[in-house]
Amino acid sequence: MVNDNRSWLNSKYNKMNLTKALSHKNYKSLLWHAAFLALAKNFMDVDTIIPAMVIDAGGNSVHVGFLTAILLGVAKIAQFFFAPFLQNKEQKKGYLLLGINSRVFSLAALATVFLFSGNLEEDTILLLIFIFITIFSVSGSFANISFTDILGKSVLPEKRKSFFSIKQAISNTGILISAYLASRVLVVFDYPSNYSALFFIAAFSLLIASLGFWNVKEISVNVLKINGLKGFIKEIKNEFRTNKKFVHYLLMVNTLGISITLLPFLILYAKDIYGAGNDEVGRFLLFKVIGSVITGILLFYYSRRIRYQSMLYFMGILAFIMPGLVYIIPSGSLFFLVFIPGGVIFALQQIVMSGVLLEISSNHNRAFYAGLAGVGNILPALFPIFGGWLIKAWGFGLFFAIFMTILLISFYFIYRLGCKK
Repeated sequence: MVNDNRSWLNSKYNKMNLTKALSHKNYKSLLWHAAFLALAKNFMDVDTIIPAMVIDAGGNSVHVGFLTAILLGVAKIAQFFFAPFLQNKEQKKGYLLLGINSRVFSLAALATVFLFSGNLEEDTILLLIFIFITIFSVSGSFANISFTDILGKSVLPEKRKSFFSIKQAISNTGILISAYLASRVLVVFDYPSNYSALFFIAAFSLLIASLGFWNVKEISVNVLKINGLKGFIKEIKNEFRTNKKFVHYLLMVNTLGISITLLPFLILYAKDIYGAGNDEVGRFLLFKVIGSVITGILLFYYSRRIRYQSMLYFMGILAFIMPGLVYIIPSGSLFFLVFIPGGVIFALQQIVMSGVLLEISSNHNRAFYAGLAGVGNILPALFPIFGGWLIKAWGFGLFFAIFMTILLISFYFIYRLGCKK
């Protein structure tokens, strides 16, 4: 939200010329990135490939918990610390490319680790995995602030929901192709060659995806300037006081956000309970993608009819019933069915969280909001660490019960958010 004493910034922005032609050009460039990023995603999938990699490398539930926290929680929290720096920059494309290229480096480094893993101790391999995954995760959060800002000011507002929907549909086509290829790589190559090949392919695909950003025409707008840490804290207090929707957004993300941390633990469950191997992990990935693809296509066709709030409720309901499905499914051979709703949740999270953030922020403060949104990921960052310890000490039952309780709380904050678009 924009405070009254800063309204001149919006009026100044409105004089700037974001034409339909320029918006369309940026729209296509951003879709290029989405398409090739989709090809990369399944070769580095955070819900299946990476937890399976850690377990195959000698890790346990605690390692899976910490790695999930780094990938899905710590990355978002890091945005909070990047925000004061990036908010003051009118042009952010260079910083976006820096973040993307750092991710390419970390993936290539991971591939190299597995290529030479025969000469390394198990503990050394795990340490290097954590180092490069941390670089991958944090550089992604650095890039995401700039991406959110560039998207918000480079595509016309009436095209945003359409963009998120078609982005998901196009992405899911690439994801479906790469899901099959990644599942084959897992099976055709033995450990550790399979992970080396997966990460080299991911690094190359991500490098090609970054070319789309070079073609984006970034529009300069006047931004909310933040003067040091004291100014940053002052702005936080001011936004919390004046924008109640943002407060409810943070509380909603802190609770509903844990829904995306479940799948890595289901990989652990499948390996521990059913002895799932790489062939099964590939199947889990494929059915997660099927759920995501179907969701992306449906939302593309019905994006104008479905409100963000309805999607949030549906996301919460699906996540709530998933632990029950684990026990209802009669055998390990059908365990892949749990990953279909997991894919639906993944697709909804990609569309809804970004879409709502764009709606409750404005062009002059979007980078600030994107960074501040990291506060909304404290619980999703801590929950996997706690969950990994809980599973090791008490098993999966108590973990699932606490997971479901937090999701019930999220429904209240979805209601209070009241997003009508």
